[in-house]
Amino acid sequence: MALKSNFFFLLLLLSFLKSFQSDTDKQSQYFSLMKKSLSGNALLGWFTMGEDSYCNYTGVGCNDQGYVTKINISGWSLFGYFPANICSYLPKLRVLDISSNKILGNFPNSVINCSLLEELSLSSLYLGEKLPDLSGMKSLRVLDLSYNLFAGTFPLSITNLTNLEVVNFNENGNFELWELQSNICRLTKLKIMILTTCMLRGRIPPSIGNMTSLVDLELSGNYLEGEIPPEIGRLKNLQLLMLYYNELTGKIPEELGNLTELTDLDMSVNRLTGNIPNSLCFLPNLQALQIYNNSLTGEIPAALGDSKTLGFLSVYDNFLTGEVPPNLGKSSNLILVELSENNLSGKLPPDICRGGQLQYLLVLNNMLTGELPESYANCTSLRRFRVSNNNLEGLIPGGIFGLPNVSIIDLAFNQLTGEISKVIGNAKNLSELFMQDNRVSGVLPSEILAAVNLVKIDLSNNLLSGPIPTEIGSLKKLNLLSLQGNKFNSSIPKSLSSLKSLNVLDLSSNRLTGKIPQSLSDLLPNFINFSNNLLSGPIPLPFIQGGQEEGFLGNPALCVTIHLNSTDMRFPLCRQPNNQMRLSISAIVASVAIVVIMILLFLKRGLRKQKAITGNDETMSSSYCSYDVKNFHRISFDQREIIGGMVDKNILGQGGSGTVYRIELSSGEVVAVKKLWSHKTKDSASMNGFFLDKELETEVEALGSIRHKNIVKLYSYFSSLDCSLLVYEYTPNGNLWDALHKGKTLLDWPTRHQIALGIAQGLAYLHHDLLPPIIHRDIKSSNILLDVDYQPKVADFGVAKVLQPRGGKDSTSVIAGTYGYLDPDYVNSSKATTKCDVYSFGVVLMELVTGKKPVEPEFGENKNIIHWVSTKVETKEGAIEALDKRLSCPFKDEMIQVLLIAIRCTARAPAPRPTMNDVVQLLIEADPCSFDSCKLTNKIKDGF
Repeated sequence: MALKSNFFFLLLLLSFLKSFQSDTDKQSQYFSLMKKSLSGNALLGWFTMGEDSYCNYTGVGCNDQGYVTKINISGWSLFGYFPANICSYLPKLRVLDISSNKILGNFPNSVINCSLLEELSLSSLYLGEKLPDLSGMKSLRVLDLSYNLFAGTFPLSITNLTNLEVVNFNENGNFELWELQSNICRLTKLKIMILTTCMLRGRIPPSIGNMTSLVDLELSGNYLEGEIPPEIGRLKNLQLLMLYYNELTGKIPEELGNLTELTDLDMSVNRLTGNIPNSLCFLPNLQALQIYNNSLTGEIPAALGDSKTLGFLSVYDNFLTGEVPPNLGKSSNLILVELSENNLSGKLPPDICRGGQLQYLLVLNNMLTGELPESYANCTSLRRFRVSNNNLEGLIPGGIFGLPNVSIIDLAFNQLTGEISKVIGNAKNLSELFMQDNRVSGVLPSEILAAVNLVKIDLSNNLLSGPIPTEIGSLKKLNLLSLQGNKFNSSIPKSLSSLKSLNVLDLSSNRLTGKIPQSLSDLLPNFINFSNNLLSGPIPLPFIQGGQEEGFLGNPALCVTIHLNSTDMRFPLCRQPNNQMRLSISAIVASVAIVVIMILLFLKRGLRKQKAITGNDETMSSSYCSYDVKNFHRISFDQREIIGGMVDKNILGQGGSGTVYRIELSSGEVVAVKKLWSHKTKDSASMNGFFLDKELETEVEALGSIRHKNIVKLYSYFSSLDCSLLVYEYTPNGNLWDALHKGKTLLDWPTRHQIALGIAQGLAYLHHDLLPPIIHRDIKSSNILLDVDYQPKVADFGVAKVLQPRGGKDSTSVIAGTYGYLDPDYVNSSKATTKCDVYSFGVVLMELVTGKKPVEPEFGENKNIIHWVSTKVETKEGAIEALDKRLSCPFKDEMIQVLLIAIRCTARAPAPRPTMNDVVQLLIEADPCSFDSCKLTNKIKDGF
């Protein structure tokens, strides 16, 4: 009997060993498949070990019986296909994390058969297509499918996975719109639910209040509507509640004051109304309260000032009234306070920086009164200090000017007095100083030369006097200097001509004397205004030729050496000695005679050639069109030169809005002429034919008034019923697209950085320096023109905005943007904001850094450069791999820095994207030539 029992046991043992050997072979086979189908340096360690040593592989875990229970290869930068049928080979697998790799194909459907799987993380793989039914994965506790491109319907089957503790579908914007069902409350074990930016719409179900295990609830960046259910107040363990960037309405529930564990609350960018509930002020752990960009009314509760934990308070762009809590910052270490664009009154809280950590204090556009507290001068942690557009008065504490970390000081449009302290030289990080429209007196101290990062200075409409310090010419990054409306009484310093980045120089309405330095003409074509001073002598001729004579009016002693046109007749001719005058008159008469003869010969020859050459070319003679001409910059040409030059051989290119010609004028200058499509030049029966709205004239006039070195110069606009022409400056180096992707030359990195910074400065001017702002809406590399020095010129903005398809409905989304550059939020909402341009600019930055087009076959199906770059920058090695391999330069760190800026610009939701002013600052910090380590002498290399 015992012998029988032993024999039976032996059979069982042999059967078990055979089964185990079979499972071992299968597990070994699967890792062999992984080695064959995936590649990457991180796998090299696997190859050095034996096939049966998989339990010792990095990233692999086994149980005591030798079964694989865990694979974690997250962030290994692997490339290739993930082998199928994983649980047929690894039947005991419980953890699978392959996030942040470059996995080809779609969702690995075979994982749904992994009945023991507890953790599945496929984040940042950018996989596509529809997800399968996940109901069979009953053991699943963690499901992270964030940062992918899944399409079709959202997998509501997750509501059957009642063991789930973590669900993360962040940044899945390709789903069809879907609604959160009330049965979501079945997931009673759920601690983290992140459904941000995944096309969620409808109302938040009240049943969500039964999910009392929730610690983190994030539903932001969607299309949720209706009121916030008060039942959320039952989530006693909740620490994070993120509802920002939706369409929520109604009041903020008082019940949220029951969330005693809450640390972060963000309900910004919604349509919320009513008061800020007092109950929120007593949350014992609240660190961040953000409710900006809503329609809240009432006061900021005074009790909020007694919070011991609050670090971030952002309630700007509401309709709040009353005083700022006087104790704000007295009991907590505040880091950020944003109260701008409300109707707040009263005094600024004196203890707001007591904790020594305040970095951002923004209270602009309110009705605040009183003085700036003296304690603010000791707030050395401060980075941005903006109190403009209030009713503040009294002396400015001198120490504010010398804060070592501050980048923006904005005191504009108040009634502040005092002087600019000499300690401004200590403000090494100061980039923008705005003090216009106050009562500041004294002199502008020469110590300002030590504030080497200054980009903008606006001290206009104050009581400043004395000389303009010559040292200001040392501020090489300066692009705006506005000193108008003061009492400066020196001559204009010649050193200003060294400010090559200057876009705006306004010294008008002062008491400046002496001659205008000839060297200042080097600053053209930027905006310059010296009007209403006591200047004397000749106006340098380039200013008159550039059409800037308006900027010299109100100086009775100024004169011109020659009258070029009717507008400069307002200035007398400069007196000259008799002999010199005779010679000058003779030379002028001779020159005019020669020019007249040449023009007559040219026109005669041109008319003959036109008959012989044009044939079937499209021409528009004056008999065909009668033009209304608007000139915006001074340039000499005859209308007939423009019309006669629009022949096929002069075509530079054609686009959706018209044809562009290169036309050389008889004066030797070259211009670019865009002929815009009209209903007379396209098939009038076609529904796709464009017609020009009357708004085009207004838009063109706005464009013509722009004076910025990085905005293409519009000389003239010809309009008639049948013809509409735009005459632009010509840029000999073409556009950025051709330079990067088609050119026979290779732009080096300092030149590319110069181009990036120039574009950013142009867009910052459009967004922040103009009222109203101009939104381009079609930023792309082909719309960036390059002049002879490879300085960028932003072109083709504003025109597409007013082109409409025939039929009358506004369909600007059809043409206002280009695939590969389009902001997905703009596509979904059809609401154009400045953040649309920021997104598109981010794509252009990626082109500059990588040398790749926005859409390339190597990125994979339905994937673009943003996805490709995002997968690369997980590690420094991957980021270096993304850089343009044609460049061999010592600037890899600076290039990666710019790549990270590009990623911020292309955030899927608009709110986290920086403004263009911010981008300018970030690019300045990434300047490869900041310490003269390079010179832009060899901008390009021939061939590559």
